Amino acid sequence: MEIWKQFEENELTHSAAHHLMAIKEIRDAQGYARVSDVARHLGITTGSASANIKGLKARGLVDMDPNKFLVMTAAGETLVAGVLDRRAVLYQLLHEVIGVGSAQAEIDACKTEHLLSDESLLKLKEYLSAGRTLNQK
Repeated sequence: MEIWKQFEENELTHSAAHHLMAIKEIRDAQGYARVSDVARHLGITTGSASANIKGLKARGLVDMDPNKFLVMTAAGETLVAGVLDRRAVLYQLLHEVIGVGSAQAEIDACKTEHLLSDESLLKLKEYLSAGRTLNQK
């Protein structure tokens, strides 16, 4: 397979990641999350949020409780935890190791958090935990 095609095979899109994280953040803050809450949180229309959440439901990442509030499945929770872990590691690498400004490091970490493989994440964690700097191998 050509390398560029692997981009298409990621388990989670940028948009899907943010919808899942929005559900988590809203539920953590207020105890429940509705489609309209997710739309407001992301600054999109309720129709767009609804369409995106429908896709997450179809993939078994989100469900609704008896009160019609959004809940993440165990698979959704696992994906969110992974995305947040990747974001933190990427931010640390960009900001603390190579000196990218804080705001830009946050933007770049957000852009790539859902793309990084498990293998690369593990190697980055090993690298960072060893306290290495850019000039060390």
